[in-house]
Amino acid sequence: MKLAKLSLAAIVVAGLASSSFAADTLADAFKNGKVTGELKAYYFNRDNGQNGTAARDESIFTSGIMLNYKTDTLAGFGANFTFQGNAAPFADGAIDVNGAKDVFSGDMYGTGAVLSEAYLSYTLGKTTAMVGRMFLDTPLVSGSGSRITKEAFEGAAVINTDLPNTTLIAGYVQKFQSRTNGSGDVGKFTKTFATGSSASVDLDKGAYTFAAINKSITGLTLTGAYAYADSYLKDGSTVLIDGAINIGYIEALYEGTIGSLGYVLGIQDYYNKFSNPKNNADDSINVYAVKAGLSFKGINGTIAYSQTSNDKVAGEAVVSGLGNGADLLYTDAVISSPGYNFDSQAYMADLNYDITAAANVGTRYVYVDKDTNANRATATKEGYTALYGSYKFDGVLKGLKVSAEYEDKSEDVKGEDLWLKANYKF
Repeated sequence: MKLAKLSLAAIVVAGLASSSFAADTLADAFKNGKVTGELKAYYFNRDNGQNGTAARDESIFTSGIMLNYKTDTLAGFGANFTFQGNAAPFADGAIDVNGAKDVFSGDMYGTGAVLSEAYLSYTLGKTTAMVGRMFLDTPLVSGSGSRITKEAFEGAAVINTDLPNTTLIAGYVQKFQSRTNGSGDVGKFTKTFATGSSASVDLDKGAYTFAAINKSITGLTLTGAYAYADSYLKDGSTVLIDGAINIGYIEALYEGTIGSLGYVLGIQDYYNKFSNPKNNADDSINVYAVKAGLSFKGINGTIAYSQTSNDKVAGEAVVSGLGNGADLLYTDAVISSPGYNFDSQAYMADLNYDITAAANVGTRYVYVDKDTNANRATATKEGYTALYGSYKFDGVLKGLKVSAEYEDKSEDVKGEDLWLKANYKF
């Protein structure tokens, strides 16, 4: 499931809270550093729902490791390093030919190792600055961790919590580390960025982002974010937009309780403004969404609706941000993200049950009425039905989590996806 946690801000706040335990010497800063890690084993199966020679039903097993070393702080300075590596020894076929290597070349088949984080940080009061390679999780610049290799960015970020109940974030990114390089190797840092909901973006001059999260009113979280990239949007070798991309995001989310009954109400909006779009396309597009949810004794239900404006921009979809993690639309399916296309209406219903504090099972259905050209002559209907579940172990297996996600596509789209994951954090 896609959940916005703003983990970068959370990490910084935690760091501010513990800054009083800083090292006295540079040697102590390294000796008192902390090593953490994660072992991963993922099995993915993907069926494209086609018949005859076009049918593709492939599976891949991938194992991975993530190792992190974080120094203690010295006079407010610190350093953080994260290494990722993975292998898919049983993958068959060849890229651009057949088999699992071809089907999963864009997200799961990319073996090798990469230093995803290598940044210096400095904390002064309630402000922390970071420079280098890092994982980011902000509303409009966010790396996805749903595949074996987590996405990362190269740049700088500043987080401030001086204002009561408010987190302010400013960032600049100049390179992006994808899941794979599309040619069989793990993703490397390049100037080509995934956009989560659209084609890729080339950033010759990088991108800037600003965000504010306020929780002054009990139960209410207000989020506003902006990103600017002087770049061009492309689909393969085809340039769709040659100029600046402006992305705006706002959200108001209220969570409350009435006795044993919990409830949530939310509204969000993405807005894109492009300069110099190709093919006489429109220069702006937006999508808004609303959701409502109830929970009672571990039973949680949510419904949501989204509407994308009838503006056929060059990319034909809202750009939700930089990185595949910048994908917060309420009507997302469990695996797919079908609601960003222009002139689309999407409906989502989710029901899940917390069996215990460690175990959860659920089901979700998403229906999308999607336009595929300006006059709706080729509009499509899409349905996504999913089952999912997870379990966190305790005792001698504490740190181990297993999860499963299955999604079936129906209506005018066909296919099935099955994800099985085991993660052990130490």
